[in-house]
Amino acid sequence: MTDEARDVDLLQIELGVIWRLDERGRLPGPEDMVIGVAAGGMTAAVASGVPDELAERLLSLVTASTPTPPNLGTPPDVLAACRALLGGEKVKVSGGPSYLVTPPLRAGLAVEVLRSDSAEHLHLVRSLPRPGSWEPDEWAELTSGRAGAPWAMVAEDGQVVSICHSARLTRLGAEAGTWTSPACRGRGYAAATTSAWADQLPGIHLFYSASADNHSSQRVAQRLRLRPLGWFWHLTT
Repeated sequence: MTDEARDVDLLQIELGVIWRLDERGRLPGPEDMVIGVAAGGMTAAVASGVPDELAERLLSLVTASTPTPPNLGTPPDVLAACRALLGGEKVKVSGGPSYLVTPPLRAGLAVEVLRSDSAEHLHLVRSLPRPGSWEPDEWAELTSGRAGAPWAMVAEDGQVVSICHSARLTRLGAEAGTWTSPACRGRGYAAATTSAWADQLPGIHLFYSASADNHSSQRVAQRLRLRPLGWFWHLTT
């Protein structure tokens, strides 16, 4: 299998990891359709609420198409056809790049990173105040290990300032979820925590994605030299 064909398969795995497709391979929502575009082909899924006949037509359009844009951030021709079938101008289109995470990663920054696989670090994090951008129940689930593990964090002056956690985790793969305090961005903390997160997940596919306008997240991917897989396009009414 060529690298280009493998990238399409990896995008399909990531699609399932992020959106937790049902037994029919359908999206739970809120998107009506997601199209994954790699250099060697495309993959897609539609929402469970889309009528079967329309869903079949949409997926057939993607299967029969080949990506032809000059770069993966340019909408493929089939996107307009799918949008028209789903409702035309009322359908919002968004998207962003996807990357493959292959540990070990080198963040290039000497900073202490707290890890969920360390009992000492777990105890320390539980003693630190919750970052204001995290809801109390979300923070409790993360620090108790009920959700989001494994994770990695950087603390500064008694405050958690950067986190990478498992935003999604299945038997096939995991999706990185990152957050850094606005006051501490640009210091390399997100790269350091993402590197430590990836080290805790051997044996499965690891993914990192960003929205098109999230340039800081894309800079983290570049700093870590993550390999671009493709681009996810979201169609939402």
